[in-house]
Amino acid sequence: MLLPRLPDPVPPAQHEIAASYIGRLARLHGLEINVLWRCATEREASGGMRRVVVPERLAAITGRTAHSLAGALPELRTPQPDWAMFRHQPQPGCHHCNAKHPGGEVIRILPHDRYVCTRHQLWLCPSDADGHTTPLDALPEIIHAQRRHLRIVQRYGWAVTYDAVLTGILICGQLWSLPENENGEAWHEWVRRSNILIPPGTAEATFSVARLCAAVYPEAVALASLFASPHWRRRAERTALDRHLFNAEIAKRLRHPGYGQHENDPISHWANMTAKRPPLTPIRIHDQKHHLRKPAQRTATQRAQQRHAHAFDPYHRAGDALTAHRHLATVFRRAWHPFRSHTLLPNGDSYYKFS
Repeated sequence: MLLPRLPDPVPPAQHEIAASYIGRLARLHGLEINVLWRCATEREASGGMRRVVVPERLAAITGRTAHSLAGALPELRTPQPDWAMFRHQPQPGCHHCNAKHPGGEVIRILPHDRYVCTRHQLWLCPSDADGHTTPLDALPEIIHAQRRHLRIVQRYGWAVTYDAVLTGILICGQLWSLPENENGEAWHEWVRRSNILIPPGTAEATFSVARLCAAVYPEAVALASLFASPHWRRRAERTALDRHLFNAEIAKRLRHPGYGQHENDPISHWANMTAKRPPLTPIRIHDQKHHLRKPAQRTATQRAQQRHAHAFDPYHRAGDALTAHRHLATVFRRAWHPFRSHTLLPNGDSYYKFS
């Protein structure tokens, strides 16, 4: 069944998933969502039961060109985008940005590098935290870190930056769990920010791992710019003098004058074991087969969050909840995988050697 052009074809939001856009159109026009969905989709060519959006049908319903729709809706693009560049889990995003798009909740699939809405100063990541955004009015350094994050992407590409930033967050979480005398000024900054984001005495109501992630984000991005740089990666793994220069730069970025006196800290482990490895790709990739399903009941995640909230103390092993979070699963798994160095053979194949 085909519908005539809708009288109020509002535009899609940037990075909105197709099901979200069609749902908003249906609600605006008082239509059954399933009816409009069937008008804009067809059974997949492989003969399965799943239905896929036909850009030309959606264009006919909205009066917009298929090209303009695909510019906002990644799922309509041909060829398909590299889904590894996006978070696997769609999320609402910034509610201020969504407010200008009528018809109900806007669900987007955001790139990995979008941690902050810089226009409205809201924290958006990790995407599976609690469905709420966190205001950053009192923490402008987090806004600046987002801009620096985007500059790293422009310089080194999304894959290297994705690995470097997650590694930076993981390492900051590990350092935060060490005693105060083993850290520099950054440790005190994490405590200060966490007391703003999770005011003392309110952890049962305000605690979330997303806010811990926000607390360490500026230093994580500062470390990521080193981890992403081929120059500093070489410095980290070559001569003793190179390592000394690398440690001096780490000390500067963490504001930790005594850094480098020990060789058993998380950054030294990265320099010894990981600096020579290629970047890891995300464990989970966006799967369009599941984009119509209701959000999973995150009872296990909620229970873990409640447990961490009950025990949260920014002065004592506060980074433990952060390092255990599934947002960091991609880089956390690296310790359990052997390193494979590869060389391209003349025929284009790769030869892998385990070390």
